[in-house]
Amino acid sequence: MTKPRFNRRSFLKSSSATAAAALALGPVLHVSGQETATSEKLNIGIIGAGGRGSANTGGVAGENIYTLCDTNPEVLEKAKSRYPQAKTCSDWREVIADKQVDAVVVSTADHHHALASIAAMKAGKHVYCEKPLAHTVEEARQMQNVYAEKKGSLATQMGTQIHATENYRRVVELIAAGAIGPVTEAHVWCSRTINPVAPAVLPEEPIPEGFNWETWLGPAEMRPYNGAYWKGGNLNWNRRWEFGNGVLGDMGSHLIDLPFWALNLKYPTSIQSEGPAADPIACPPWQVVTWQHPAREGNANWTKPTKVLWYHGPEGMKRRSEYLQPLVGSDTDISKWGIGVAFVGESGILVADYGKLVLSPGEKFKDYAAPENRILPSKGHYAEWLHAAKTGGESLCNFSYSGPLIEHNLLGNVAHRAGKKLEWDAENFQITNAPEAAKLLTKSYREGWSI
Repeated sequence: MTKPRFNRRSFLKSSSATAAAALALGPVLHVSGQETATSEKLNIGIIGAGGRGSANTGGVAGENIYTLCDTNPEVLEKAKSRYPQAKTCSDWREVIADKQVDAVVVSTADHHHALASIAAMKAGKHVYCEKPLAHTVEEARQMQNVYAEKKGSLATQMGTQIHATENYRRVVELIAAGAIGPVTEAHVWCSRTINPVAPAVLPEEPIPEGFNWETWLGPAEMRPYNGAYWKGGNLNWNRRWEFGNGVLGDMGSHLIDLPFWALNLKYPTSIQSEGPAADPIACPPWQVVTWQHPAREGNANWTKPTKVLWYHGPEGMKRRSEYLQPLVGSDTDISKWGIGVAFVGESGILVADYGKLVLSPGEKFKDYAAPENRILPSKGHYAEWLHAAKTGGESLCNFSYSGPLIEHNLLGNVAHRAGKKLEWDAENFQITNAPEAAKLLTKSYREGWSI
């Protein structure tokens, strides 16, 4: 029997004293609120139950796993064995339509993220969405806009688990404290590449019994079934523009998150991408992307324009090392950092990844007294979202924060596909110097699958 639902809008938000304390510490800080939470469990709808979906389901398993949705019947059967009380379906639109569902966890391929999340928000449901939030720049902006309309009545969170860890907090504190002075550049990288996509169109195979191929394709162009489009998960389908966004769309969500947080970034003014010639089907095996950001208010270390650079793939890693290694000297071997972020400030360099950080020049920082920990520990990435859903509060990676991050990243792919530097007017959502590139901000949707 379904438990009575509670009124999400009736719970208290942070006290005025907590809000005042947060403002006193500065806008770069996230402070856990003292909200009063309910003990009532949320009815969770799982949209995408395999791969990341399985891990995400585990993250919210303390709630009531009410519905499991996946296009693959084998995945559904396995998930149902762990949550036998849950309903099952193969089309996420059924989950959104179910009025008993309080919240959804979206772990599909990228091309469904915004469609399912926006439909859920419009239906008044809390949303946890895997990264990246969207498949196109326009979808990323719509995610922000719809959440802005619903803010205060529902909770959102993007799946950037690293944002909840302690090392990222320490880096943000060091930048805020001025350890390396005003930051003028942030270099971000991931050694991953993209394997070739061939052939572009795969031969037809029989659809496995019970597999919902129509729904798996969703907004993408219809084509005959072939398991090689989806088998292998993210590292397979993410290679194709029609389903994913490559290494930048995937890993950029985790890694560019750190400079976005530490430097209070939002929308860039220009974007340029270097790499191989754009392929109409496949995402690039390597890129070097440069975003220019204006100076920001609120902290002395944000007062200068800042460049953010992204590198991936073998050629990207080579260019990263050629630039950064001379700057850090013998303090660290940049080639041994498979992922990382390097903040270049007027007084030094800070290199970090998920679990470690290095300040350079080492001699200058050997006696440096690290600033006091001011950002409170996270409740846990999933716990933040669930707590916000039950109190009317906000999680750290809500769509007001993560939406601009994903818009920023996907603009890098637009610049790659356009083959030129783009000037971006964020307020008017317009590429001012290349109107022909506007078509790359969005995409066509198959009938029945538009937002």
